[in-house]
Amino acid sequence: MKVLVIGGGAREHALCRSLSLDPDVTALHCAPGNAGIAETAQVHPVDALDGAAVAELAAALEADLVVVGPEAPLVAGVADAVRARGIPAFGPSAEAARLEGSKAFAKSVMASANVPTARSYVCSTPAEIDAALDAFGAPYVVKDDGLAAGKGVVVTPDVDVARAHALACDQVVIEEFLDGPEVSLFAVTDGETVVPLQPAQDFKRALDGDQGPNTGGMGAYSPLPWADPGLVDEVLRTVLQPTVDELRRRGTPFSGLLYAGLAITSRGVRVIEFNARFGDPETQVVLARLKTPLSGLLHAAATGALASFPPLRWADDAAVTVVVASHNYPGTPRTGDAIEGLDEADAVDGAYVLHAGTSRDASGAVVSAGGRVLSVTATGAGIPAARERAYEAVARVRMRGAQYRTDIAAGK
Repeated sequence: MKVLVIGGGAREHALCRSLSLDPDVTALHCAPGNAGIAETAQVHPVDALDGAAVAELAAALEADLVVVGPEAPLVAGVADAVRARGIPAFGPSAEAARLEGSKAFAKSVMASANVPTARSYVCSTPAEIDAALDAFGAPYVVKDDGLAAGKGVVVTPDVDVARAHALACDQVVIEEFLDGPEVSLFAVTDGETVVPLQPAQDFKRALDGDQGPNTGGMGAYSPLPWADPGLVDEVLRTVLQPTVDELRRRGTPFSGLLYAGLAITSRGVRVIEFNARFGDPETQVVLARLKTPLSGLLHAAATGALASFPPLRWADDAAVTVVVASHNYPGTPRTGDAIEGLDEADAVDGAYVLHAGTSRDASGAVVSAGGRVLSVTATGAGIPAARERAYEAVARVRMRGAQYRTDIAAGK
């Protein structure tokens, strides 16, 4: 199978790594990729938001499968453009990707499917915003209705901060605060059959102790030893399958990766949000544990064949990933800083480095090219062992201004 992966972050590097280890993958391409992906796949320059350009590249490569990684190309209809050329694509249509592209649309789908979620108001005027904030009280949860690269959500006890964020958005969803730990659960679906993966937990705040601003994610771990053994089956029954069934009923079937962000509250499981693609950095730890070859699973979803796909196989090992970010992230990051010690980090037993925001400078050296720069990932016999290996590898990476959390998966 010839596979083309679209995107250039650590999620796409994780996908490419798994696909490169898959004996059924005979050729692996990525567009636009990054400095690390270029060592695993043949990279191609392309505007990932240009469906026609992506489809043309896929056709020229004679790709058997196109895997669209990030959310923005999905919302822009890139998977539709690829499928229009007769090439299987893993990723939902633009219409179905509204499940992530619009928080208000997602709330409508959940209401119709009777999926448990937070009570909420969709607001577009100052008066509506004030009424919603007053109705729920602190802590305030304000979500930009559209895509915001994981940074469109503000959770704050300060009503002025909440109101300022809401007024800066064209449309917002203001909802009740959900107590309890958060869980990310991915599911692969062809629009009818839903195959859940193993759950993970990520760390969204920039600083230790869950302090500081929201980010796209600073680390993750899997499995979740504290979670109810029946959690995956419960979420499949009450959240994932009803959502897929509802979207099919509406005439916009969802095929690809359905990501449920969940809160395990005192009143039961509640959906915080849906995403329409693999999450970053949870993908890094989930794929580290998946033993089933990835290409067959994604191709079955893209071609409507999941019902006959064999049960997934998982490693007993745990996985931990720690994100190394640029100076000033999640604000405007500094880029162009040299990154050293990558080979030394890869030499740690059970550890490897996945590139996110990297490129090569004129001399060929790897430099930072974004906010989140690396996802240092490790596996081990348990979470403490995997965590120790991940941080041992992180310690070998050298980059001016590097920042990372020191408490990812601590005490798990």
